[in-house]
Amino acid sequence: MSNVENKRKYQFHWDLLGDIELGRPNLGNTTRLEVYRLMQFCFRDVLEQRYGADEADQIFYDSGYLAGREFYQKLIGPQDDINIMVAKLQEVVKEMGIGILRVEEADLEQGRLVLTVSEDLDCSGLPESGDQLCTYDEGFIAAILESFSGSAFKVKEVDCWCTGDRTCRFTAQKITSTRMDT
Repeated sequence: MSNVENKRKYQFHWDLLGDIELGRPNLGNTTRLEVYRLMQFCFRDVLEQRYGADEADQIFYDSGYLAGREFYQKLIGPQDDINIMVAKLQEVVKEMGIGILRVEEADLEQGRLVLTVSEDLDCSGLPESGDQLCTYDEGFIAAILESFSGSAFKVKEVDCWCTGDRTCRFTAQKITSTRMDT
């Protein structure tokens, strides 16, 4: 175990979310979207100031990946059929107020999907900036697809509310090894 691992105070586990009923008997598990975005964009700002925009994006992607992996394990669970997995994912994502997920294209033989998230938690309603914002979502989706299939996926946002689109669209491509052993 490295020194970094020894000193970690908040390695993720679901207990970190606490007992909402006990801790918030009057307010429950809801809060306003502005509070979530305040936290998200303050984190992003501090990370960009310290590490630059590219590294901040990588940290958000990696965080989304961790969240997606944990989300799949805890809330979706092992699935054998992609249609059942997608239906359950759509239900949970909508129920939790994350967004409205749709699969526009799915070519499983080629390992390619196109997904959209409307009313996205992170960016829907923000002003146009010309920048695609949803790097956390890229990691989240990549981890869910990998958790389901056992194969790694490269996920890239291609349309975003912040670039003038009214839904966030992601391409997902299964990563195939191109390494050749000699």
